[in-house]
This record gives sequence, structure tokens and C-alpha cells, in this order.
Amino acid sequence: MRTVLVTGPGGAGRTTVAAATALATARSGGRTLLLSADPLDTLLGTPPGPGPADPAQAADGLWAARVDSGDHFRTELLTLQERVTPALDLLGARPLRAEELTELPGSGQFALLHALRRAAEGDWDVVVVDLPPLREALATLALPEQLRRYLRRLLPRERQAARALRPMMAQLAGVPLPAQWLYDMAAHRDAELAAVQSVIEDRGTTLRLVAEPGPAGEEALRLAHAGAALYGLPVGTLVPNRLLPPDSADPWLATLAAQQHKSLDAWRGAGTPASALRPVRHLGRDPHGPGDLARLDTDAEAGLAVETAGPEEAGRRDDPWRVEDRLAEDGLLVWCLPLPGVAKSELHLVRRDDELVLTVGPFRRIVPLPSVLRRCTVAGAALADGLLRVRFTPDAALWPRSD
Repeated sequence: MRTVLVTGPGGAGRTTVAAATALATARSGGRTLLLSADPLDTLLGTPPGPGPADPAQAADGLWAARVDSGDHFRTELLTLQERVTPALDLLGARPLRAEELTELPGSGQFALLHALRRAAEGDWDVVVVDLPPLREALATLALPEQLRRYLRRLLPRERQAARALRPMMAQLAGVPLPAQWLYDMAAHRDAELAAVQSVIEDRGTTLRLVAEPGPAGEEALRLAHAGAALYGLPVGTLVPNRLLPPDSADPWLATLAAQQHKSLDAWRGAGTPASALRPVRHLGRDPHGPGDLARLDTDAEAGLAVETAGPEEAGRRDDPWRVEDRLAEDGLLVWCLPLPGVAKSELHLVRRDDELVLTVGPFRRIVPLPSVLRRCTVAGAALADGLLRVRFTPDAALWPRSD
């Protein structure tokens, strides 16, 4: 299965491009599912289904489903409440009812991840996901890895005591130990997060960035490439959206078109390959129905999107963060981390035990050190040409002696 994740700055037309991408893929012969939390009725000409388990057919080969964050929040909270009912009864708590629940901020992220996991269980050639605006989208895609780290730290599996010993250990410790149901629930959540993380990290998953050419779009794309590289997400295509015709007789439109094409040339000059650019022209109106979506010319990637990953491509992506062995020459091991578009002033890193805390602008990721580097000390770091090189020297107290 191929997964195309579509995002961009707010107002750049990402939902329209996601719908056009899904339609183009379906018309090329791929059984395609489109997921979105935004309204799709006008774009598709038909209402989407209530969820990935029950999508509605919008065209030949194309199905669409709405990500309903409110329904997901109520379902999850009521399920949790049911599991902890005995504890709530002891406290004299009054159970909450479905009709009085209002979703909390952040629930949309979990609903989207849940929908992505459910979609991966279906029989689809391609799943196109209309993500939230750029910064929220990258934070959402990083969430499974972050939450799994929290669960490992707060409820480590290896610290679970045998059930028969738990009362005695609680007396010895002087504090009640977590109940078994809490460990069971943590293991269940970890399995769910691992499933959606595997979809995000799969070789068949790519990120499609949508932006209107212009100064604001340039800065947004630089930030997007930096955040995507930090989280290990490959940017497959860049969609310069709503391009105006360059030969307009109207001076005002001609000026805007010239600015757009100047930015487009800058994107090409910044190293974006021509094959990764999918310019989409402005229709002169808001797209309405499959006919307008088909005119947006996003089908250039359709053939790629429906390819089936071969045996050599199946599974997780190779880690682009490689370790260079320079022990013989300089006595160093160098961890190379590609961070294109990142300025030194935006970068901050610190080692914490066996992890590296990396901050790039508004994004942060905590990554475990490769096993060979855990027996080393940090000797320095340098950022040049979009590559962060962190230098490590072997710790004599931990490194195996050659004699």
C-alpha cells in the first residue's frame, strides 16, 4: 500500500490538492481511499463516509471518509471510563454520558492517527490523507514515537512485578503499585501506536507539500523541509498551487504571476528536482466536483503512487542518519544527520544519557543514540550544507580494550 500525506501552510489549498491527487490515482487504476477532517462534499460532489471502516464511493476507484474527531473522542473516553469504573465507584464519582462530552483540544490528532491505522488495515492500493496545516501535521506525525517513549519511561514493561508479589511489594515500598490493568492498557496503547508509526515510517509513505509560490510560501517550505528531515519523513513532491497564467493582459494579475514564477524558479534553484515539482494552475474559481479536480493536473505522480513495493522495498525506510567510522584516522565516530534548510540559530542539541535531544525551530525530537555511540562522549558538532555532524570519542572506561 502507498500512503500520500498531504499538508502545507493554512489556506494553501491542501485539501483540494489531496482530493485531486486521490482522484488522479483512482483514474490510473489504483483502488484509492481519501481521508480528511475537512468537508469534502463540494469538492467530490458527494458526501464522504463516516469513517475509514465505512467510506463512501465518490468515483470509479475512489472512496472517501471523514475523520470525525468528536465521535472518536467520545468513544475513547467512554471506553476508558468503562475500564476504570470500579475505581470511580470507590471514589463516588458520577459517570459521564456520551451526550455531555465535548471534545478537548488535541483530540483531532488522535482521531487522524486512528483513522490512518484503520485505513492501513483495508484493501487499498493508495491512501491519500489530507493532513492539518503544516506545523500541526508534522507534530501529529511525530506523536506516535513521542507517546511510545513516554509509555516506556513511565510504565516500563520490565518493571512489572508478578501478580502474587504485588501486595507484598506494595507494603515494602510503602506506596501502592500500579494495578495490572494499567500495564495492560499501556501495552494495548503501545501496540496501537506502533501500528500507526509503522505506516508513517513505511517505504511506501511520502509527504506531499502544498504551497502558493511567494515569500510566505518560501519560508513555510523551508520550515517544512527542516521539520520533515528531523522526524525522518521523506518529501516526495512539492505542489506549487494556484499558479496564474504568465501572459495575462491585466497588469495586476501579470505582477502576481511574475512574483509566483520568480518564487518557483527559486525553489528549483534551491535543489528541488524538476521531477518532484507538480505545479497546479489556478482555475479562476473554487473547484467544484470531480470535473474541476481532474483539471488540476496532479496525475503526473499517479503511476508512482500505485506502484507496489517490491520485496527489496517492503517494510521500514532505511535510517538516513548514518554513523561514519573515523577511528583509524581521527579517533572519532561521526553521526551524520541530514537537516536541509536549517539555520545554525534554529538548532539546539544536547545529550541526555543515551539519547540526543534535537530542537529545530519549533520542532523537537528525542532520539536514542546508536548502540556504538552510547559508549562514547560528545566531542563537538558542526552544521554545514544541510548536514549536522556530531562527533563522538570512545569512552576509555566503556570501550573494549584492543589488548
